[in-house]
Amino acid sequence: MATKNVMIVGVGGQGSLLASKLLGRLLLTKGYDIKVSEVHGMSQRGGSVVTYVRYGDKVYSPIIDKGEADFIVSFELLEAARWTEFLKPGGKIIANTQQINPMPVITGAAEYPAELDKKMLSAGIDLDAFDALKLAEEAGSSKAVNIVLMGRLSNYFDASEEEWMQAIEESVPEKFLDMNKKAFNLGRNSK
Repeated sequence: MATKNVMIVGVGGQGSLLASKLLGRLLLTKGYDIKVSEVHGMSQRGGSVVTYVRYGDKVYSPIIDKGEADFIVSFELLEAARWTEFLKPGGKIIANTQQINPMPVITGAAEYPAELDKKMLSAGIDLDAFDALKLAEEAGSSKAVNIVLMGRLSNYFDASEEEWMQAIEESVPEKFLDMNKKAFNLGRNSK
């Protein structure tokens, strides 16, 4: 199998590292060689964070270059737009429609770009955008956006719901297990 590439992008503190850990565990159970690389911006200050997950028969490097991502999973719209040049032809972006203002917007030096989802779609990007925050809150915590996004991503992977649930059980503390399973299912089954 040729190497496949998934980028998980967001803002510091949103749980992108847990999402990459969960995806990595799932892919290990499927027998793939996996490389994961975490690139932090000013993650502890709400800055941009990206995680690369590469898998296949044999993966030699953890880095994804421009035009190579099969999937970009984004925790918010501006981050999705920021990384579009990494998407390969035929690739897909799965994005939370939540908008998190970066520092230039907070300070008034810039405005948050309007209608980013419509702009990406009109540029020919295959975008699956939905309100993951609403589903996370329905599951019990706004912090479960990462698991909601993994649930949505699961629709594009050849893995059973049971395999995903096993990966969740191995990745999250037991006290948060039911809430995370609910978040995953809400993301997986939402349309």
